[in-house]
Amino acid sequence: MAIEDKNILNRLYFIAGCMFIFAFAVAFKLMNIQFVEGDKYRELAERNTTKNFEIRANRGNVYADDGSLLATSVPKYEIRFDAVTVSSTDFKENLVPLSKELSKMFGKPASYYQQRFRKARADKNRYLLVAKNLGYSDYIKVKNFPLFRKGPYKGGFIMDQSTVREHPMGKIGERLVGSQKRNEPGVYEVGFEGAFNQYLQGKNGRRLKQKIAKGQWKPVSDNNEIEPQDGFDVVSTINVNIQDIAHHALLKQMEIYEAEHGCVIVMEVKTGEIKAVSNLGRTSEGTYYEKLNYAVGESHEPGSTFKVMAMMAALEDKVIDTATVIDTKNGSKRFYGRNITDSRRGGYGKISAAKALEVSSNIGLATIIDEAYSKDPQKFINRLYNWNLNNKIGIPILGEGKPDIPGPGHPKWSKNALPSMAYGYNLSLTPLQTLAFYNAIANDGVMVKPRFIKEIRAWNQEVETFDTEIINEKICSDKTLKEIQDILLNIVKRGTGKSLYSEYFSMAGKTGTARTEYWLPGWEEDKKYISSFSGYFPAEDPKYSCIVVIHKPSTKKGYYGADVTGPVFKRIAQKIFTDSPLIDEVSGIEEQDDVLLGDFQKYYNKVQEVNPAKVPDVDGMAGMDAVSLLENLGMRVEIKGNGTVVEQSLAPGSEFKKRQIIVLTLK
Repeated sequence: MAIEDKNILNRLYFIAGCMFIFAFAVAFKLMNIQFVEGDKYRELAERNTTKNFEIRANRGNVYADDGSLLATSVPKYEIRFDAVTVSSTDFKENLVPLSKELSKMFGKPASYYQQRFRKARADKNRYLLVAKNLGYSDYIKVKNFPLFRKGPYKGGFIMDQSTVREHPMGKIGERLVGSQKRNEPGVYEVGFEGAFNQYLQGKNGRRLKQKIAKGQWKPVSDNNEIEPQDGFDVVSTINVNIQDIAHHALLKQMEIYEAEHGCVIVMEVKTGEIKAVSNLGRTSEGTYYEKLNYAVGESHEPGSTFKVMAMMAALEDKVIDTATVIDTKNGSKRFYGRNITDSRRGGYGKISAAKALEVSSNIGLATIIDEAYSKDPQKFINRLYNWNLNNKIGIPILGEGKPDIPGPGHPKWSKNALPSMAYGYNLSLTPLQTLAFYNAIANDGVMVKPRFIKEIRAWNQEVETFDTEIINEKICSDKTLKEIQDILLNIVKRGTGKSLYSEYFSMAGKTGTARTEYWLPGWEEDKKYISSFSGYFPAEDPKYSCIVVIHKPSTKKGYYGADVTGPVFKRIAQKIFTDSPLIDEVSGIEEQDDVLLGDFQKYYNKVQEVNPAKVPDVDGMAGMDAVSLLENLGMRVEIKGNGTVVEQSLAPGSEFKKRQIIVLTLK
């Protein structure tokens, strides 16, 4: 018995010793963690339970010149459902009413939602998509549907919020305004969004959050928290009304002529403010949308619109005057082994230099430039370079096309280069670069830089303003300028643009028709053209300049600039001044108009003579005045014609009843 007790005692000592050793090891480890490796484990624990989250700044808005929104950021909500967290009782009670509410809101059968929710329940789906791209008001409605109103844990309701950039004008001007880079949210490269991103993007903030139950994070107090700084607002020069006019005028013509693509730019003459830019490209289905920014980025041979620059160079260098006689032969002339032809069969014969530009004679302009500069072509090229036509304008919008005006020594240069350049070939310009030059002609020789932005604002406070920038204070002499202005006016009155002429509204400009892809095999069988019209309006006191360029219209329907692009220019010009009249100043407001005074006296005398119970004599009164008088007496007035009253259906002095009809005939 004593031996057994001794063995038991030994075992107890052994167990006690082991426990002591284990306790000592635990104590040692705790002391090591506390004093030696404590910082390491505290940092690890903090890293796993706390995290810095980026708080995205609100992007600034883009406005039109009148304050209308062109681009803004709005919150969008995505609703998902956790089918696991909901109890069986709540799921059964609320499935049918929830499905009915969703059906009412989104138009799908209630059975569709019941089937989806039951399948998600069976599959233990914790992230079922219910709806996406909801606005705030719709999100609040869905949030209060049966079951969802119980919240994320009992109702399985999950909401994901994102910020989406929206364009209130829709697809109109979309390419100009710009959008996010595809597959890279938050990255902007094109249009206003890209050009002025430094102002719009703001600065993101930072906030510390702590991980809590079920993967949720809650904000915690942090001295290093950084609040986001919202982006500034950009006020552009775009006019919503003019943009709408330009877009629809271009779209209509593109559809009629089944063209490949085209663009329109409208620019304010004095300030250089761009009021509208429309770019339309055709899809494979034959519809049109804002595909690329052709107005800014596409550099191509301008064709006949460049003849104005060539003529101005010759006039400014005094190698000709507008009366110089040019022999255009019978419509075909050979230059250095190559024939140049005019569009008119039989040609124009001997005509003045001014007439050559009015009728857009290729032979006329080629003859002028070749005879004047063939011995010193660099002189002609230098004139173009002095006008800065060989350089980009330097606008902030990404992707401005580079002009190409080769001179002697360039790989593109040959003896035929000079006469070809005279009528717009063997060189290239973008529509915006061409318009900037025409705008200078309208602006009495002052070339201003096209401007897309008026100011930067923050909370309705001006941060920075952008003024008119002058590129060239005087592109030519007053004499040359006046001669070119007269020719541009005559082009519309009696030249290639005469079909656009209206005695009620003056325009000045130049038509353009250029061959394109003529270097490709088989061009003769499938000819393609670029039609254009560049000018300004009204001709006497220009307010706006405008260029219209349409690529590859159907040759079966027409391709000349006067037929394809001229009508777009005219439609834009007329609608701008009929839909949105602009009045700068009212003069002589205090001066007495004897005619108006006499008419008022006649009207006043007639009113004084009126017997309220009898029909007055309104013969000779203005229609508007007669209507006002008769309706105030209680009669109902019907009008035929316009002008002054020449006949009334109720005899003067006769009695009438209230609400009785009287018919007035006006002439």
